[in-house]
Amino acid sequence: MKIKLLLLLFPLFSFSQGYTSYFTGNTNNITTTPEFGVCLMGGATEHDNAMIWLLQKANGGDVVVLRSSGSNGYNNYLYSDLGVNVNSVETLVITSVAGATNPYVLDKVANAEMIWFAGGDQWNYVSYFKNNALEDLLNDHINVKNAPIGGTSAGMAILGSHYFSAQNGSITSAQALSNPFHNNLTIGENDFLQVPFLENTMTDSHYDSPDRRGRHTAFLARMTQTINGRSFGIASNEYVAVCFGDDGKAIVFGDYPAYDEFAYFLQTNCDEVFPETMQNATPLTWNHNGKAVKVYKVPGTMNGTNYFNLGDWQTGSGGIWEDWSVNSGTFSSVAGMANACNLNVSDFESEKFSVAPVPFQQEINLKNAGKNNFSIYDIQGRIVLQNSFSDKIKIDTSNLQSGIYILKVISNGRTSSQKVIKN
Repeated sequence: MKIKLLLLLFPLFSFSQGYTSYFTGNTNNITTTPEFGVCLMGGATEHDNAMIWLLQKANGGDVVVLRSSGSNGYNNYLYSDLGVNVNSVETLVITSVAGATNPYVLDKVANAEMIWFAGGDQWNYVSYFKNNALEDLLNDHINVKNAPIGGTSAGMAILGSHYFSAQNGSITSAQALSNPFHNNLTIGENDFLQVPFLENTMTDSHYDSPDRRGRHTAFLARMTQTINGRSFGIASNEYVAVCFGDDGKAIVFGDYPAYDEFAYFLQTNCDEVFPETMQNATPLTWNHNGKAVKVYKVPGTMNGTNYFNLGDWQTGSGGIWEDWSVNSGTFSSVAGMANACNLNVSDFESEKFSVAPVPFQQEINLKNAGKNNFSIYDIQGRIVLQNSFSDKIKIDTSNLQSGIYILKVISNGRTSSQKVIKN
């Protein structure tokens, strides 16, 4: 009992190994069955109801907070202040790759039922967490354990498939629009965390302080070039949270109408995808009659009554549509209408694909997937098999070892995933 009390009151220091642990709760690990959920927080004080929503998906398990600076500010808040029962909350302040890959840290992340990324400097997260065992465990947490994860500010920034890395420091909207290849506009491209519904998506936070709409638009312009297709974005004001589960329904928490608190869902115009002018040291022009980027602007309410559907990027409730554009580096926003995509149904037909048998042995029978591409990833996020196909296919898996894999079907720049198991 005395040992447990010490763990509750004092941090465990391991400066030489690159991390510090702050622990609150039961020191005996328990295993629960978590529920998938993602929460994207705008960067200021956390929205209590959004955090309650995410905590409940841990189903009473263990919570791990990852950060690269600060201390134990989340521990009591998540453990006792919100009224949701969890077994423990442990903050790991990681200051190096050695800390990120320390066996103690890896064990705690592997056994977590919920993971939360604090704010800070996202380049630290990218530098310390990417391309190592911690990245593997984070993707396993998301795609194999199907457990909840979220982050605020820098912690939100790293959750998209593409992300502003801040490798050379931050960038303002004015800088990004005057030169979309500015030295500070550094983008990570589908090489870190793989979060369902955030494929080909970049997030941004602190949207109202300062105004970041222009730089986010420049981010998407760059991404359309990289992926050679439509790009997507999710952003929120400082006190706003966007949370979604496995149905893709992104509910928005805030304190509207007491305050102007909004989330923004950005997507490239269906008909005109690419910027007219995007060159180094040249102001961006992405106009297309003022409709280059279609945006659904959603007020965040205390109970998360308004939403946008990330499953189709068309339907929502409580929001309004806007058209965003850039002309010679000058950003504009006007009232707009929904993105009238002619391929709305077929774009997302791959979400209905079926896999048999479950589990499989030598081959996978894939049906109702249209004319698409597929990739199979191991739990470390590495591609082990990929190809293209038409409607119906038998995938030979004889070269794969027994274990858990993620099957991704790619259609028109969007991706849907299923966990598959080989005996």
